Amino acid sequence: MKKKELHIRVHEVTRVEGHGNILIDMHKGRVKEVWLQITEPPRFFEAMLVGRRYDEAQHIMSRICGICAVSHTCASLKAVESAMGIKISRQALLLRRLAFCAEVIQSHILHIFFLVLPDCLGVGSIVPLMDSHPGVARDGLELKKLANEICSIVAGRHIHPISLYPGGVAHTPKETELKRIREALKNSFARLDRTLELMIKLPVPELDKPREFISLKAKGEYAIYGGEPFSSKKYHLKTETYTKNIKEYIVYHSAAKHAKTKKGTFMVGALARINNNFKQLNPRAKNALKRARLKPPANNPFLNNMAQLIECFNMAEDAVRIIDRLLADGVKNEPLGRPTTFGRGIGIVEAPRGTLYHEYHINRDGVVDKAVCIIPTAQNLRSIEADLKHLVPMIIDKSKEEIRKTIEMLVRAYDPCISCSTHYMDVRFV
Repeated sequence: MKKKELHIRVHEVTRVEGHGNILIDMHKGRVKEVWLQITEPPRFFEAMLVGRRYDEAQHIMSRICGICAVSHTCASLKAVESAMGIKISRQALLLRRLAFCAEVIQSHILHIFFLVLPDCLGVGSIVPLMDSHPGVARDGLELKKLANEICSIVAGRHIHPISLYPGGVAHTPKETELKRIREALKNSFARLDRTLELMIKLPVPELDKPREFISLKAKGEYAIYGGEPFSSKKYHLKTETYTKNIKEYIVYHSAAKHAKTKKGTFMVGALARINNNFKQLNPRAKNALKRARLKPPANNPFLNNMAQLIECFNMAEDAVRIIDRLLADGVKNEPLGRPTTFGRGIGIVEAPRGTLYHEYHINRDGVVDKAVCIIPTAQNLRSIEADLKHLVPMIIDKSKEEIRKTIEMLVRAYDPCISCSTHYMDVRFV
């Protein structure tokens, strides 16, 4: 006989970035309340940007996150360059894409090895994993180290890049450095293969329900740095009208906004990208997708973990190809592109956790008058709560401890970046 009453309070969900609580109440057999309470204080990054010069924007906005700082930097740069008519060279674009590949790898590897695998392998964190599964832990640490090194070589340091700059890049890596990381990337596929074989064997909780997936999409490439917004529901969705279709709103149980589309709840992130863009994956990633038996459209959010690993194959192979192009062209120092106008500009990229939107209004003095950001985790919060509400009745016959563990695993599967989600707070909430 199923339980009629259930009250769960998870204070400070562990192994996620930032601070949040889960509250679930079931009364007389019906789920009454499901809250993911984001308890981080608001951080007014858009307000901080107002009154600052255009060439300070990327440095300020990268501080929204220490994990996806390259994503915020690139979205910021694209917004500035769009507003001010700044052109960048092919080499600068390739270097930014290379830094982006490295960030996606390091973020996904951090999530898979440090946050997810401890659940799956029955330990509390990466630390006991070093004793119980030393080979697994070593693979994770080495993959993350490599990705951090690539960011450092290309962007000046692996956290909060300093060489990515309006108009291009302010520092050019040496060809010897590029050749060295190319060789290390080629060697990394063995570690990714071992990780895939491990994850294929791990059980995945069932939670299959139809949903809308939003990501960037581009012709002829797996969209990460470039592309236009795309919905699996296939209605009109463009960069210029993103904020007309993606509406943020306040919920009073959380310090982060939620978001919805005209269709309602949607999901962004690795699983959304795989579902929308699997045909654009490169050969290694397509092979990993086939081995993982992940068949798009895949609607189970727990599969986001596997989708992230498949993206690691894709990003590593893309990084090798980018380095080959850079070396074939010959790496050289280049002048930065200069502003030619002013006005409104939008920068949109695929951060590791999903579609990231920056919009700036820059005046004729090169000063920011207004800034708007829409963060991936904020876009996913409504979906997380909807999935929790759907999941609880499915696992209600389990023990309270098992229920608690499973709902935490669901939240972790989305890989929320909670500090990012509190980048801004509407004055009506304060």
